[in-house]
Order: sequence, then C-alpha cells, then structure tokens
Amino acid sequence: MADRVTVIGWDGSPLTAAARSALSAATLVAGAAHHLALPEVPGTAERIRLGSVSLAARRIAGHRGSAVVLADGDPGFFGVVRTLRAPEHGLEVEVVPAVSAVAAAFARAGMPWDDARIVVAHPRDLRRAVNICRAHPKVAVLTSPGAGPAELALLLEGVHRTFVICEELGTERERVTVVTSDKAADHVWRDPNVVVVVGGSGTSPAPGGGWLAGRDPGYPPAARGWALPPEAYDAGPGPAAGTEPGPGRPANDTAREGEGAALRALQLARLGPREGDLVWDVGCGAGLLAVDAARFGAAVIAVDADPGACARTDAAARRAGARIQIVNGRAPQVLERLPEPDVVRIGGGGARTVEACADRRPERIVTHAVTRDGAEAVAAALAAGGYEVECVFAQSVAFDPRGWSERERAVVFLVSGRLPERAPRP
Repeated sequence: MADRVTVIGWDGSPLTAAARSALSAATLVAGAAHHLALPEVPGTAERIRLGSVSLAARRIAGHRGSAVVLADGDPGFFGVVRTLRAPEHGLEVEVVPAVSAVAAAFARAGMPWDDARIVVAHPRDLRRAVNICRAHPKVAVLTSPGAGPAELALLLEGVHRTFVICEELGTERERVTVVTSDKAADHVWRDPNVVVVVGGSGTSPAPGGGWLAGRDPGYPPAARGWALPPEAYDAGPGPAAGTEPGPGRPANDTAREGEGAALRALQLARLGPREGDLVWDVGCGAGLLAVDAARFGAAVIAVDADPGACARTDAAARRAGARIQIVNGRAPQVLERLPEPDVVRIGGGGARTVEACADRRPERIVTHAVTRDGAEAVAAALAAGGYEVECVFAQSVAFDPRGWSERERAVVFLVSGRLPERAPRP
C-alpha cells in the first residue's frame, strides 16, 4: 500500500504550498492529461492517466511510495475521495481542497447558490437530473460526456429555462455562455462543463436567505400537512370524488374527480412521489394532487382536457410556489408526446387511459372509480398490462363537530397497480 496518498483539488489557481510539497515528494501521480502536464509534477514520478478511479485506486493500493491524485475542483464534492476511501481499496487519504466547480460556476454567474439543487448527470440517469430541473427554480448540473447541455435541453422540451453554461472552468479556454434552453441543443459544448439551470414560475426565495441549503421547507409559507381541503390551495371549496348528497348540498353537485382530501391522501400514499421522479397527473382537475406531488420535490406534468381546469391548476401551483408543467389536451392521445413517467395518477379517462399509461411502464399507477363495475374495468386494464393490482373500498364521512351532523360522505374504489419486475429507476 502507498505510504501516503494525497488528493489535490485544482481549480486553475496556483497550487498551494501544501500541494507543491506533496507533489515534490510523489513517486506516483494520477490525474487527467492537463493535470499531469503541470510543471510541479516530478519528472521521475510514475504517471497514471485518470480514467477509471477504481482502477487507479487499485494501482495506488499496490504502490510503495507517496502517491498524489489530482482532480478538478473540490475532490470531496462529488469527486474522487469517495471512491478512494471505499472499503475495498483501504486507502487513507489527505485532501488539499480547492474551490468546487459548482461554487465557481455560480460565482461566474454572480448568483448565490445556497438555495440551489446540485445533481450529477450521466447518460444512464440523465432523466432524473432533468426532473430536478423541472421541479426546482435553481439547479447546478455537473455534466458528463453524453449528458451535457444539449442533452439536458432536448429532454426539457416544452419547459422554458435559462442555462448558464460554464465550460472548462479554471483553464485558459474557460467560457461562460447564457442561453435559453430551447437554443442550447443547437450548439456543441466543451467538456468538462457545469450548467446552472434557472427559471420557472413560483414564488421567489425566502427574503434574506433561508436556513437550509438546497431548499427551505418552510418557504413559501404554506399550510402544514398534505392532502389539505381545496380552500387551503385557494382552489375554492368542493366535495370529494364519490361524494353523496349531504345536508345543504344538492343531489347534482358531483365532485371533480380526485379532489377530495381523503382520496388524495390515499393516492399520494400509493404513489410515493419523490425527488427525481416525474409524475403524470392525468385529469388534474384543480391541480390539488399535482401541487402536493410537487411539494414532495417531484417534477409534475398535469394534464386536463378542460382549459378551466388547467387555469385552476396553474393558480394553485403559483400560490403554493410549485413548478408544474400544464398540458391542455385529451387523454389518451395527448399522452403520446409526454416524457416517460415514474408514477401516474389518473383522475379520469377510464380503462383506455389506464391502458395508455400502462404502455409507458411507470412504476406505479393509481386511479379510482365510483362504481364496482368501473373499478373492475380499470383493474382488468392494469392486470393486462402486467401490474400487480390492489383495490380498496374507501369511505369517509365528514361531520360538523358543532352538532355532529353528517356534512359529507365519500365512497370510492381506489385501484392501484405496481409493476413487479421493475426496480426503481436510478
């Protein structure tokens, strides 16, 4: 095993005294080509071109002498330190830090970044990085070959964002470009680069800054809890799906599907939306479930054939500070042009819409019916698509606590499907 392993971060600035001292004593130096060309690298040291960090770690583990690993930016921030310290290599390292590429990118843009999300994009999981950009107003993306600004822009089709693209930070070829997302795919960008993605509707960051990096869960101000009554979202009061007439409610006052608080809570529990997911809310109504899913950190596309429903969804999202893409169109036809979902909630459309959603292979699909025949039809469609199906008959009764009179009764069949053969997407 190497007698000493020093990891040096490099941000283009002159090397520190500690970094120069470690390099002068090194008998093995690993790094990219531009690192190995630094004049401080001893001519007698063995040189390893850093491609696979795991392969380099094995070489270092078998080396007798002092080893140095050079890496761009802060090597402890999405960098090589994690791999070098992995148990299978058994390396203890000293770190000489530098300014991270993310900090440098935001400095070049003249923007604070304590309220930013930071993601690493690789071709295999680029869609998850894109979903973070859909869901949040400020994101830094550490790109890689095949998962750069052009690919980000292509997957963000239909969502307007501004890109601050920082190429080859810290080098003589450094370049910073500001471009809208619809133009980024028209250019070839040099690696390595960092993309700061900003924009989207919603409230501004908390005045004076927050207290938690990435996101302040208490801002924008919102009522505590999930699946709240419609008036909490400024959507106006309304009955639950499957509501039967109650005192003071006319018999023809039926609910817009899926907006009842009890049903939304059950649907959210089945879906489990999370950071990096893309949620389809098909038949979004007033957008209450869409807003809740966005508050969990997921990216959301809300779909409805009714322009008025789309307007209500937009209003609810703006009030909650949620970033939701709204598509006015009729399912299942409109679904063909949407990006791949992770989970889907269907508020209306019946078995044909369920079949169309199942064809896209999301991990989970949740819908409901107000009759047993309707529940059997959508359950059969899910089962035919290869989903494990669960159906729950749910009833909720709201009382007026002043006189304990029944105010509202909701009866619904909640039907959910889980795709058994598919692990969660990375």
